[in-house]
Amino acid sequence: MAAWDLSVTVEELGPEATPFKVSVTSDLHIGGVVLRIVEKTQIKKDWSDHALWWEQKQQWLLQLSWTLEKYEIHADARLSLTPQHKPLRLGLPNGTTLRLQACFSRPVFQTVTGVCRLLNMRHPEELSLLRPVEEKKKKKKDTEEEVAVYDLTSLRISSGRSSGIGAHTLSNGMPVHFADSPQTEAVYKMLSVSLPTPETITKMPRPTSLVDKAQVHSRWLDSSRSLLQQGVQEHDRLLLRFKYYCFHDLQPKYDAVRLTQMYEQARWAILLEDVGCTEEEMMLFAALQYHIGKLSLSEPQLMTSCPSMDDLDSALQCLEVKTDAEESSAEDMLVTPELHDYLKIFRPKRRTLKGYKQFWFTFNNASISYYKSKEESLKEPIQQINLKGCEVAPDVSVAGQKFCIRLLIPGAEGMNVVYLRCENELQYSRWMAACRLASKGKTLADSSFSNEVQNIQSFLAMQRTTPRVNAAQTDDSINTHGLVSPRYHKKYKSKQLTPRILDAYQNVAQLPLTDALLRFLQIWQALPEFGVCYFVVRFKGCRKDEVLGVTNNRLIRIDLSTGDVVKTWRYNTMKQWNVNWDIQQVAIEFNGNVNIAFSCVTATCKIVHEYIGGYIFMATRTREQTEVLNQELFYKLTGGHEAL
Repeated sequence: MAAWDLSVTVEELGPEATPFKVSVTSDLHIGGVVLRIVEKTQIKKDWSDHALWWEQKQQWLLQLSWTLEKYEIHADARLSLTPQHKPLRLGLPNGTTLRLQACFSRPVFQTVTGVCRLLNMRHPEELSLLRPVEEKKKKKKDTEEEVAVYDLTSLRISSGRSSGIGAHTLSNGMPVHFADSPQTEAVYKMLSVSLPTPETITKMPRPTSLVDKAQVHSRWLDSSRSLLQQGVQEHDRLLLRFKYYCFHDLQPKYDAVRLTQMYEQARWAILLEDVGCTEEEMMLFAALQYHIGKLSLSEPQLMTSCPSMDDLDSALQCLEVKTDAEESSAEDMLVTPELHDYLKIFRPKRRTLKGYKQFWFTFNNASISYYKSKEESLKEPIQQINLKGCEVAPDVSVAGQKFCIRLLIPGAEGMNVVYLRCENELQYSRWMAACRLASKGKTLADSSFSNEVQNIQSFLAMQRTTPRVNAAQTDDSINTHGLVSPRYHKKYKSKQLTPRILDAYQNVAQLPLTDALLRFLQIWQALPEFGVCYFVVRFKGCRKDEVLGVTNNRLIRIDLSTGDVVKTWRYNTMKQWNVNWDIQQVAIEFNGNVNIAFSCVTATCKIVHEYIGGYIFMATRTREQTEVLNQELFYKLTGGHEAL
């Protein structure tokens, strides 16, 4: 049995303190080492949160029953007795920076769970921690003036409380641990109510290319490793953000902070042009922001539920990933309805059609067919197009009475572009809803079809220009710089933008606060670029870099130079995926003997692997198990070779 003197520093004594020498044997367990160090310090305090950190191996020694021999610790090991929970500065989507106690010893996934529990945010699996962009060095005085930090390090939650719905809320929606003082109550209101912010958008960093957008996603922390293992130190600043765009069981009655922070993340994604939208959509987003800001200032009470929540909640759920196994078998027992109408079609880069040409279209199952006329529909179609796996995007201008659907159809040599033009809003709503369902492999018999049609019609109605009732509204009442992206400020003057925003505002002015927030999120989720996380990759066998887009239900291959979609693969056709960690290459196998492999350029393979596994995990969640989080499955799907 080996015996030696082990060198251990104690953080409480300061960095200059001499390490303690503890006589140990190889069969001594870690708990015994900790006990001997504590006795040597002769400091009477609660040491229960302390643990040993092995500096050379960048490893926490958390298994107190393990021996030094089992951990392979020898005389040259440098250990440190340090608190597991340390102060961390956390930037939230609404721009607020909090200082709170975070766990530095457990995987980031568990750290985020603890932080969300403190902030009363359900479903922490949707969020993660992001390293902030390294800013140019400023004068210390300027930095202190610009960043206000709200100290919540004194907040604690009793370990006996569960994390279920409303587990630590009072009757007015304020969590018990925030109600201890007026200061913490003010912070909670700041987190749960969206208030107008004075930030100048032009000074904030904006992505100007796909490469810029890809760089953002290279800064995610590894969910399987602890903060200290990833070089995060006490008092460092990290960003808490929604990572997986798959929002489950959103209930405004319980999700005041979650809903507000989700809205703020969506708002800044649009304002900083991380997600593209049309001019009409931007005016509608601006009107909703203006309305939400007014209501937040005039309604001091926290958000509560209202009768229309169920419908809006269902609308938010419609974009969640669902595998084939989750589809109802009842669909097969129904007679699948069809759509048929005269539409116009245009196929760019194809000589057979010049401009839009009218045909008789029928929609059956997940395919559309078109004929020369209605009378010809009993014969063979001119062409039948299978929409399963296609990309569907709106090309709409309500003011210009333009109602087009842009389809990217998977083909042998890439994605083929097809435009369908409808005559009116009703026709567009029905065909757009049908195309969206078909892209996911669903038919018109799916129960979400009518809901989808109503959501599209509602969205179009909000874009209609209506005469302003309050014509006396002054231009000074709107700060357009905080409502639209810089691109539109370069194109128009504030005096031109104000009346357009006010016109759009008339269509949303009657919405309650929670409905307005949910409507904003719903329209955000309907944008073509919603939830696409970009990575620059090199596909096996190719000589140039390309972009991989990862979403909640598919992978997208994108041409780096043009931004065009080349290919799409759905998760529900994926058979398996793995990573060769030696050569840092991701390999994925799909149905139909389709295999792809790529290496990552702007991020580690671990981040891409975690995204794919994370979205597969999100698809396993059900409403019946809304408060049960299977951490073991999450680590299994996202951890790779480091899975716990």
